[in-house]
Amino acid sequence: MNCQPTSKMNNKVFIFDTTLRDGEQVPGCQLNTVEKIEVALALEALGVDVLEAGFPISSPVDFKSVVEISKNISGPTICALTRAVAADIDCAAEALKFAKRGRIHTGIGSSDIHIKNKLKTTRENILEKAAWATKYARNYVDDVEFFCEDAGRADLEFLAKMVETVIAAGATVVNIPDTTGYCLPEQYGAKIAYLMNNVPNIDKAILSAHCHNDLGLAVSNSLAAVLNGARQVECTINGLGERAGNAALEEIVMGIRTRSDLFAVETSIYTPEIVPTSRLVSGITGFPVQPNKAIVGANAFAHESGIHQDGVLKHRETYEIMRAEDVGWNANRMVLGKHSGRAAFKARLEQLGIAVGSDNSFNSLFIRFKELADKKHDIFDEDLHALASDSQNEVDESYKLVALEVTSKTGTKPEAKLTLTVNGIEKNVTAIGSGPVDATFRAIEAVANSGTTLELYSVNAITSGTDSQGEVTVRLNQAGRIINGHGADTDIVIASAKAYLDALNLMLANVDRAHPQEETI
Repeated sequence: MNCQPTSKMNNKVFIFDTTLRDGEQVPGCQLNTVEKIEVALALEALGVDVLEAGFPISSPVDFKSVVEISKNISGPTICALTRAVAADIDCAAEALKFAKRGRIHTGIGSSDIHIKNKLKTTRENILEKAAWATKYARNYVDDVEFFCEDAGRADLEFLAKMVETVIAAGATVVNIPDTTGYCLPEQYGAKIAYLMNNVPNIDKAILSAHCHNDLGLAVSNSLAAVLNGARQVECTINGLGERAGNAALEEIVMGIRTRSDLFAVETSIYTPEIVPTSRLVSGITGFPVQPNKAIVGANAFAHESGIHQDGVLKHRETYEIMRAEDVGWNANRMVLGKHSGRAAFKARLEQLGIAVGSDNSFNSLFIRFKELADKKHDIFDEDLHALASDSQNEVDESYKLVALEVTSKTGTKPEAKLTLTVNGIEKNVTAIGSGPVDATFRAIEAVANSGTTLELYSVNAITSGTDSQGEVTVRLNQAGRIINGHGADTDIVIASAKAYLDALNLMLANVDRAHPQEETI
């Protein structure tokens, strides 16, 4: 690879977090505004440079989220995505009007596959539209990022011309997305190097890497881009994203930091916040982190082999290339219990960056904390995140769980007796299933008759121990519309019922985007 020389002027790699935009494109991942603000505050504490808050024209919810994040966040640049369309750019500018530093992120396809088959146009028209969109966005903000969609499969000479054109039109950052995760690291690195060496005005803008994980190479490609001159990397917490996901922020940051012998660059990320942020995003989205996930997985720093254990005890670096505490494992950890008071509870919420809003909201959350403390001996940070996530739901609860009794005995089919309120009216129903959870879901459906199919049922222990809260994710499909619901409780059957009802309530609230994103990068 042709590594670009590093100087004092270009030794900073900007971290562009798109968890709240690209990450939310995972089927069933629907965050309300309160949840998005909570994640945004955590990302600010983490130290991200740019926070892509959403795609404002896609739905009223996305628009509102960008507005509210702009009001509540002062550190990172707040970015809003658009297509190369006037209405999109107008909408983004309106949503960003409260941002201390706002960026409009616009763009269009750059590969012949997109130009000919999707956009039905010519390269010449693409260049004209790219220049127009950049100039139009510059009418609103000084910071404009342009994405060359599907750059991973674009012709190099045309891509270079496109990059030159948008920089001349005023782009401050040019995004080179591997939209389909097609590239290998050597190819993607060489593409960045080619642009650095063949675009005459490249010194007027920053090249940005935006890689998808279809071949499991998003992080590798992103790091290859940095080695070859890219100075912004677009990524998500836990690698969250549609299909196989995006490049994982935690892996990129720790890759750069751990291999400082190769990367003469640095980021502004405060690494002890990595694990707490990972847990927050996992809890709010309902997508658990697999145990063997690098950096943030439960087993990332676990050693079972006797040889490994002995080596680590003698000298940590025999089997560990980074310290667990450097990424937030066991950092700032406080255990609460049933005797903990309101002051300690409030202080810990503040330390975790959990906003509770009004006094009534805090009182309600404190009551739920006490109820949980009666069920389990110790309350950990993960439990608090789960409680907060459950309580901060802007969606009206048409279905509410009142009572659940499940009987399960050897030799007989489990039976669930369920009491629900449906728009305030109490309903009682009994159902039999192949297991206690199946019986519970059948009982709910006997009332709801939603016409949905269950596509995913996932259980994750929030903490260790037999008294741990179980976090359940349920994915329902209603005529192609996919909604995720999640619930947590020390009783896994109750957690399952909460998750199913959460999904139904989200479905009734019609929280879908107004239209699908036509240009995903």
